[in-house]
Amino acid sequence: MLRGVDHIVLAVADLDAARALYESLGFTVTPTAHHPFGTKNALVQLDDSFLELLAVEDARLMPQVAAGDFSFPRFNMGFLEKRQGASMLVLRSGDRAADLEAFQTLGLRTFAPFDFGRKAEMPDGSLVEVGFALGFVQDPLMVETGFFVCQHKHSPELFWKANYQAHRNGARHLNSVLFVAHNPSDHHEFLGGFSGQRVMRSTSAGVVIEVDGCDLEVLTPSAIKAFFNLDIPHDMPEEGGILALRIAVDLDRTRSILDDAGLSYTVHNGEVILQAEAVAGVGLIFCQASE
Repeated sequence: MLRGVDHIVLAVADLDAARALYESLGFTVTPTAHHPFGTKNALVQLDDSFLELLAVEDARLMPQVAAGDFSFPRFNMGFLEKRQGASMLVLRSGDRAADLEAFQTLGLRTFAPFDFGRKAEMPDGSLVEVGFALGFVQDPLMVETGFFVCQHKHSPELFWKANYQAHRNGARHLNSVLFVAHNPSDHHEFLGGFSGQRVMRSTSAGVVIEVDGCDLEVLTPSAIKAFFNLDIPHDMPEEGGILALRIAVDLDRTRSILDDAGLSYTVHNGEVILQAEAVAGVGLIFCQASE
């Protein structure tokens, strides 16, 4: 079963500052939501995936973790002790239990399933309950990046809202998730099993796996520089991780928004590039959305 990208977790030290940053980039950001386990978030909803700006709110609410288990809040708290950035890749799941069974059959390391609910604020200010079933898995060669599948346990209209998907910069779609690694081919087996996509493109520059309209690209540092003019942050772990997101927008509108906000960017191969260290730890690549 092919699993598309559900969302990217972006761990940030200050959620209010991250919200202001993403709004200055032309994104609409949802109201802040609070998790029962000590974190809080705000979302940037695109057409079929979203970015989750996530911060620690109260570590005292984080449950203790038994040996061998996985904790979403504690993983992100540990990530933030080292740096800000894209901490987790999350794929869509239609059946979390079946996905975990498939991962186990492939010999991937899985963890106990985790379910939770939270309140979500609608555009009219009303609150609804949304729920999620998560299934965690680990890439042994990239343990500082989290991976899990997410099954939404609510009606789609309670989560996805046209008001939240309308962005001043014309953002529509997450085109690519860019990983950096010194040996990209080392990760194709895990990412292929995790995504369910066994067909992939492999070159000397890296590995590209297409999952439902979004590419998972694992590239060498030199390829990242040549193709996207992105620098590798000094605090990126040696094993690599998610370096940047490529998002389809209205480029003319986006450049005007960035210029008006006085935000620094470069243009490379016709795309607008914001370096990771300037954008809360994850590089942003803006490409032209198709009509």
